[in-house]
Amino acid sequence: MKQRVVVYKKLPEALAQRLQSEFDVSWFDRVTEANRADFIAALKTAHGMIGASLPITNAMLEGAPELKIASTISVGVDNFDLEYFRQRGLMLAHTPGVLTEATADTIFALILSTARRVVELAGYVKAGQWKGSIGEAQFGVNVHGKTLGLIGMGRIGSAVARRAHHGFGMPILYHNTRPNPETERELDARYVSKEELLAQADFVCLMLPLTPATERMIGAREFGMMKRSAIFINASRGRIVDEAALIRALQDKTIYGAGLDVFEVEPLPVESPLLTLSNVVALPHIGSATHETRLAMAELAVTNLIAGLRGEPVPHLAV
Repeated sequence: MKQRVVVYKKLPEALAQRLQSEFDVSWFDRVTEANRADFIAALKTAHGMIGASLPITNAMLEGAPELKIASTISVGVDNFDLEYFRQRGLMLAHTPGVLTEATADTIFALILSTARRVVELAGYVKAGQWKGSIGEAQFGVNVHGKTLGLIGMGRIGSAVARRAHHGFGMPILYHNTRPNPETERELDARYVSKEELLAQADFVCLMLPLTPATERMIGAREFGMMKRSAIFINASRGRIVDEAALIRALQDKTIYGAGLDVFEVEPLPVESPLLTLSNVVALPHIGSATHETRLAMAELAVTNLIAGLRGEPVPHLAV
């Protein structure tokens, strides 16, 4: 008898066929209130599950006694209770590595577009407001040679640092759970305290996973320590930041601006003050959103799932 798999995100056709050839598959392109009960019912007999962008609660999994592995099409695993997985002996697979460069590109796009006011001024042109040479009211700030501060120096942080060092001649400060000697040698990066980084960096870039220890770790105190000319970049997880404090810092010009790909609530509510601020570039969580990268993530997630169900070594386990 075939093992049963629940898919809760639309997959490319070739990958869907790969799963269908080996498993009994229940398909959910996405889970909504309308089909949530059917999704939970399908989990009751599932041996594996694969998808993304849905909080998977312990209550959902309590009714899934046959489950062996959950494979998420993401590097982040904050939609799962890791301790619950450990206690039950369940495998949780994820997709690190394949999205590193695309996400680093997005982060650098936020740095450049916020500093040079690209989105704001593109709108200025499209609205027909460009009537002559621009003046100081439309000037941005330099990126080349400015100090980049990275809070977190994993794969993606290192990729951003390479772009900054080799492409833009930026001195690099970083704060991490531990020093990264390889990055220090390669990129002349300097390990500093979080407080020193906040005080000295021209661009403060948040590069951390969401955990109980990192939730809301950046708030009014931290924004107050930054330069008034500093630009804050977040493409990790919105809940690492106290968003209300960020909004106040931007409104009061405590900091110069922010480039954001993630938010406390997603999609970002239309009434959010962030949408009214000219010193904010806001993107719809596109960090890894290229055709090539999303395909690679889905391929790796399917490979992880199949290995786990076959009893083979899983390439990338979070738990």
